Formats: sequence, C-alpha cells, structure tokens
Amino acid sequence: MTAREFAQTLGLLHRFGIPHTVVGAHGGAGIPGKAAAAARRSLGLTRLARRERFDLAVAHGSTDQPLAARLAGTPQVTMFDYEHAAGMHHWNGRLARRVLVPDAIPEAALWRYGMRSPRLVRYPGLKEEYYLADLRPDEGVRAELGLDDSRVVVVLRPPPEVTLYHRGASTELFAAVLDRLMDEAARVQTVVLPRTPEQREALRGRPAVVPQRPVDGPSLVLASDLVVSAGGTMNREAAALGVPAYTPFAGRLGAVDRRLIAQGRLRRLERADDLALVPRAHGARPRLRDPEVLVDLLLGAALARPAPTASMARS
Repeated sequence: MTAREFAQTLGLLHRFGIPHTVVGAHGGAGIPGKAAAAARRSLGLTRLARRERFDLAVAHGSTDQPLAARLAGTPQVTMFDYEHAAGMHHWNGRLARRVLVPDAIPEAALWRYGMRSPRLVRYPGLKEEYYLADLRPDEGVRAELGLDDSRVVVVLRPPPEVTLYHRGASTELFAAVLDRLMDEAARVQTVVLPRTPEQREALRGRPAVVPQRPVDGPSLVLASDLVVSAGGTMNREAAALGVPAYTPFAGRLGAVDRRLIAQGRLRRLERADDLALVPRAHGARPRLRDPEVLVDLLLGAALARPAPTASMARS
C-alpha cells in the first residue's frame, strides 16, 4: 500500500492500522505544481516497484502509478468512475494492462482515450457496493462526535478546491448550503469534513461539528440523516448504504451520477432550499455485492487471464 501526503489519507491509514509507504505529496491547485508532484511521485513509485518486484499494481484515479508500473515492468490495473477527466485518462488508458470502470459508463465514451475491450472491463454497480459489503459500522462514532439524537444529522464534504475540474459555482452553492444549515442549528446538527487547513479555518466559530482527527466515513454516513458532498465517493457510499445524498457538483456530471439520479439514489442540488432536512428511517441496509467479483477482475490482469464479460461478472 502506498499513499501520498494529502488531506486525511495518512490519518485514515493510521486510524485503521493499515501498513503503508508514503511516496510524494499533493502538488497544489496549479497545473505546474501538479505536474512536478506527479513526476516526483512517479519516480519514487518506479524505484519502489523495481526494488520490491511486485506482481501487480492497482490504483483508482492515479496519475502516477500507471507510468511507474510501465517503467518498472509491473502489470497495472487502472480504475476510475468519472469519465470526463480527459487529461488523466488519455495518459492512463494507454499505459494500463487492464482498465476497470462501472458499467454505467458506456464503452464508446472511452474510445477516445484508447480504451476498448477486452482490455477495458465494465463491472456491475458501484465500487462502493463491493468494498462496503463487509462493513461493520463503528457504533461509537455518534459519541465520538457528540451527535444529538434529537436533531437531524447532516454530513457535509466541501468541494476539493485544488481539483481542476471543479468550478466556482459548486463552491458558491456549497457555501449557501452551509449558511442555511448554520441558521438551522437549533434542529440540525452539521458535521463538516474539511479537506484543507484553509477550509478548517473558515469554519472556526461556526456552529458545526468539525472532527479533530479522521473519522470512519462509512460509519458516519450510516449515522447521518443525509449527506451533501461535492466529491463523488462519499455520495456513492451514501447511495450504496441507502442514505439520502445530494451533489452540488457544478461540473459535467458523469454517467455514474446520472444513473444514480435516474434511480432516485442521488439528488442534484441547485439551491440550498432544495435540501429536505428531515430524519430518515434507520432500517435495513440495501443488499451489496460480492467483493470477490472485483478481486478476480483485478488479479486476472497479473495472471494474464482474459477478462470475464459483464454478464459473467454478474453470475
């Protein structure tokens, strides 16, 4: 397991006791900084892979690992679930031995990146439906954060302001949502998970719960009544766990989010007043998927097996 120093990544690894090697750090908001950081991390990963002689490299949305794996001669699997990050996909799609994406993304949408079957494999559902299948929620998360059972609990994840494909509109809408929730503090308890020190500082003095250390995200989602996330993963975790989720994302929606919206599992937020601040019924969770399906698709790249079709993966 490798990780870069950014946001809560290292803190979460420490919290869950996951052994890891730190390679590189985030390059900031600008393209030159991102490019320099990617070059340094790719070099570090290449050296690590050559030294350790791995049988397989797997990454989700990494710009660094595919190049490092190619230079080290290591088979590599690239995963992603947002098809419009063109710069990343033009690069990764041509370097990976196998590309795994949700079946919501049509194959034709990826041809321009050099991705075609059989190297391109589309798996059923969401990646979150696989890795959350064996989730054992931390029942202590409510006490850890001092959550009040008498109030509606809302989890907010701000826009990743250093991500190039986000625009100002989603940030402005998120600010309006935060203002509304702060005005409703008597009946609504808002947990905000800032991504950067600047976001954390901006929350100082406001009636929000801001965790001082990384928290168990899926357990927090299950403890909440609704989630508002400007990123994708937390919203998809909420959708997988049956928790109402809203996206204020102002960029071009991907196929996964469009499918979730069509299924009623995700709502696109256009105004702060659109939030339904009501308690939800905490009942049985939706049925999730067998993680072994995804594991077999990953390991098949190292073993040079033909990828199963989507219909085979469902069986």
